[in-house]
Amino acid sequence: MSYTVTFIPGDGTGPEIAEATKKVLEATGVEFIWDIQEAGLDVFEKERNPLPVRVLESLKKNKLGIKGPITTPVGSGFRSVNVALRKELDLYCCLRPCKSYVGVQSRYANIDLVIVRENTEDLYAGIEYQRGSSAAAELIATIERLSGTKIRSDSGISIKPISEFGTRRIVKFAFEYARENKRKKVTAVHKANIMKYSDGLFLEVARDVAKGYPDIEFEDRIVDNLSMQLVQKPELYDVLVLPNLYGDIISDLAAGLIGGLGVAPGANLGDDIALFEPTHGSAPKYKGMNKVNPVAMMLSGVMMLNYIGEKEAAKGLEMAIAEVIKEGKVVTYDLKPRRDDPTAATTMQMADEIVRKLKVQEAKVG
Repeated sequence: MSYTVTFIPGDGTGPEIAEATKKVLEATGVEFIWDIQEAGLDVFEKERNPLPVRVLESLKKNKLGIKGPITTPVGSGFRSVNVALRKELDLYCCLRPCKSYVGVQSRYANIDLVIVRENTEDLYAGIEYQRGSSAAAELIATIERLSGTKIRSDSGISIKPISEFGTRRIVKFAFEYARENKRKKVTAVHKANIMKYSDGLFLEVARDVAKGYPDIEFEDRIVDNLSMQLVQKPELYDVLVLPNLYGDIISDLAAGLIGGLGVAPGANLGDDIALFEPTHGSAPKYKGMNKVNPVAMMLSGVMMLNYIGEKEAAKGLEMAIAEVIKEGKVVTYDLKPRRDDPTAATTMQMADEIVRKLKVQEAKVG
């Protein structure tokens, strides 16, 4: 059986790690047909649109995609392509496992957390009003009329919608994931003590959904308290389900526990479309140097293999990646004890070593 996959190389260092990932995925023996689609900064410079309609149509048709990182300009330029993909395709769940691998330098060991982040609502919904605009002035006046709260006239405003529908489906996803993957506990993360009508709704609905899963422990944590406890006692947590903004922040914190974003995979999931991607950025200053760590995107490929039911291939690829990291010989500079180690491998050399490990596995089975 073959799988048609929308393949988005991305920009910056994206094409390099994407090519390395394609190579190891093909080496698993699973047959892929790659529908290559360009998006991001390079496309924006040519077409003035970083996310052409053809990319969305490809994902709608294939229902399955994997992408490299895409640059998001800070403060100007175009809005995040990643956010646009999630909104346009209703990829409402951002799934980010954070797992320790021996050989990756970290202050922690044996971390095994899963972040389930709501992907379409909250402050990332993109409902914003620019300082000094007539719309902002109208909104400020309306808020003052309705609530009596005065807002400075030179304010920019972002709106934070959290719905019962959006919350119910993301919390249900977290519990279903926990049950399917034999996880023991789900923790809902919020700031309901302050934002009683948005985060308060998130907590209320999470508690209601939890009643349908008596086999899985449920608890809730205020987000600032959770942040402290993840640093002090990460072993207390298992599956975390969070609104959009907290999910973004906490997933990076959790990645820090395992050694950084270079080993942190991710997936954006809807009801019938799945898009897999590393959680790190595009690192454009390293573009074309063939030196960046491809592991996060490769582990995203492992997630994709599990998603399509190729469990043995997923297991084999993860084992090969873990073995190469543990040995520490043919790894990129950031996976060496010293970042200036002259023996550091290139991106493609590391991919080749993982392919070699896969072939050794195959020979043993044969």
